Amino acid sequence: MKQVVLGRSGVHVSRLAIGTGTNGVGRKSDQTRKGKNWLSDLLVAALERGVTFWDLADQYGSHPNAAVALEKVDRSSVQILTKTTSSEYSACKKDIQRFLEELGTNYLDMVLLHGVSSGKWTEERSGAMRALDEAKENGIIKSVGVSCHDFSALQVASEEPWVEILLVRLNYQGDNMDAKPNKVAPVVQKAHDNGKGVVGMKALGCGTLAHSPEKAIQFVFGLGSVDAVTIGPTDDSHLSRNIQIIDGLEEPQIRRAV
Repeated sequence: MKQVVLGRSGVHVSRLAIGTGTNGVGRKSDQTRKGKNWLSDLLVAALERGVTFWDLADQYGSHPNAAVALEKVDRSSVQILTKTTSSEYSACKKDIQRFLEELGTNYLDMVLLHGVSSGKWTEERSGAMRALDEAKENGIIKSVGVSCHDFSALQVASEEPWVEILLVRLNYQGDNMDAKPNKVAPVVQKAHDNGKGVVGMKALGCGTLAHSPEKAIQFVFGLGSVDAVTIGPTDDSHLSRNIQIIDGLEEPQIRRAV
């Protein structure tokens, strides 16, 4: 699978990320509920097919699954994104250390502030931002950013210099999004123009658009402002399907504005 660079972050990833947080809350998700071996085997199988991007989070409880997978692969061949819900400096610093221990790694490729849902998030989570900056300066984290769950938060993130990676809810029907696609798309374009690495999530609407995955994936990449998309498989067949769809996209389909 083709590798892309996420904006100015310098992080190279596959266009597809393996999502591990469908209906993820309370350190559980649809993927982790299927058992440690199922998800860890899926992550390894995805890597063998060129999907090098793993989308994890503390809230999903997917770190132990990824740790098992990491024991079977070359760490340098994988780009790991994870997320913290902490707001304060000390709590976020503890999260970073715990994430490293849970995953059995000495660095994290990307760490995001998880689920930012306020236009004042830069004030409300300034302590966590400082902890992430410190970890980045020490070489523990390569890149930082936010996962948005609010339109005003997304607007701020699109212009905030601190943000290197932006995880945004985006699909053609507007399901489980921060606003309708015609409102979100211009903001995502602005973020892309400002050098943010843009990763689309909820491309299948958290399952509501699973009946037309090709249309859903083509829409997201067709915007021309999305670098990669994270999709959480809940069945073995989903991995092959998603790879086939993305590998089949021509560059004009990826870059064309919809």
